[in-house]
Amino acid sequence: MQAFRFDPVALPESARQLRREVRDFLAEQISKGGITPHRNSWGSYDADFSALCGERGYIGMRWPKRYGGHEKSALERYVVTEEMLAAGAPVGAHWVADRQSGANILAHGSEQAKQEILPEIAAGQCFFAIGMSEPNSGSDLAAATTRAEPTEGGWLINGTKIWTSSAHRAHYLIALARTAAKTEDRHAGLTQFIVKLGGDDVKVRPIYNLYGGHDFNEVVFDNTFVPAHRVIGKEGDGWRMVTGELAFERSGPDRFLSTFQLLRQLIDALGEQPDRRDRAALGRLVAHLATLRTMSTSVAGMLERGESPNLEAALVKDIGTTFEQEIPEIARLLVEARPGLERGDPFNEALARAVLTSPSFTIRGGTREILRGIIAKGLGLR
Repeated sequence: MQAFRFDPVALPESARQLRREVRDFLAEQISKGGITPHRNSWGSYDADFSALCGERGYIGMRWPKRYGGHEKSALERYVVTEEMLAAGAPVGAHWVADRQSGANILAHGSEQAKQEILPEIAAGQCFFAIGMSEPNSGSDLAAATTRAEPTEGGWLINGTKIWTSSAHRAHYLIALARTAAKTEDRHAGLTQFIVKLGGDDVKVRPIYNLYGGHDFNEVVFDNTFVPAHRVIGKEGDGWRMVTGELAFERSGPDRFLSTFQLLRQLIDALGEQPDRRDRAALGRLVAHLATLRTMSTSVAGMLERGESPNLEAALVKDIGTTFEQEIPEIARLLVEARPGLERGDPFNEALARAVLTSPSFTIRGGTREILRGIIAKGLGLR
């Protein structure tokens, strides 16, 4: 049985200085029209802004300098991420590569893959997608049926991935595939591969959402060749790496700041003299935000120490998703509005975007049922 552990973390002075630097940079970019704040910051794609972040050293911050990194701490990276999301900066192009794919390659990739790919990611010029989920399997990643067969010089992959965010814009995808037949151990026989996108042997098909947006994709591998040096880790070691990777995906400030722009607009809409009901609702939201931030920074501290806080990360994601989905529900009760995606009234636009996108928050990074199963198992309840 494991207990939750969220030890408080004090930000070092270097992180506080970096926060001021990033805040000034973003304010300058917004004032001169270089970027427009987005309601869904880490889902907003702007390759030019990603390249600018690469120039300033805001990508690959923790990686060794020999791979294009900057050898900063997890907490320094945390404040950069937090400031970007709070300002609504369009970080979506480099988001997955910086948050988890690059870290995965750094920890488990071949030396050739590190030299080929990591400097391009750090420069803000190489983007990644995640190839885990499959049709008919939902968040049960161990049910993967995509197959990888050995061939001369590498592997041939066949199968389908789905809900693959930004695959139509990515240069690479990390795919989880079966390299051995299923056994009683459902987690055995899985391996991760770095798949180059854009060739005829990988078909990327769009999945449009309710308002016509194109974020998700279906990705079909048809005898897709992957050279041997683009296998991540050892054959059959994929599940262990996936669970470690998800600690990065589930615990960051992106798991509670997706609708932060709406919270800001709600505070403005209620004015300087909100009534008692409004004050109580806002106080509750801000208290939850402060608590989640404390939990999230604690996980960042654990990652800095080389720990694997999978249980704590699952809890941050579960509670964070609930918080992100509560904001539009509370906002529409407190302010009479007619939500619309057209630019005009900032509150109406932010509310419309949040109402349309917040149902998907429960899916990305693991459904609520999967996360609560992880939590229950970690607490010895199942």
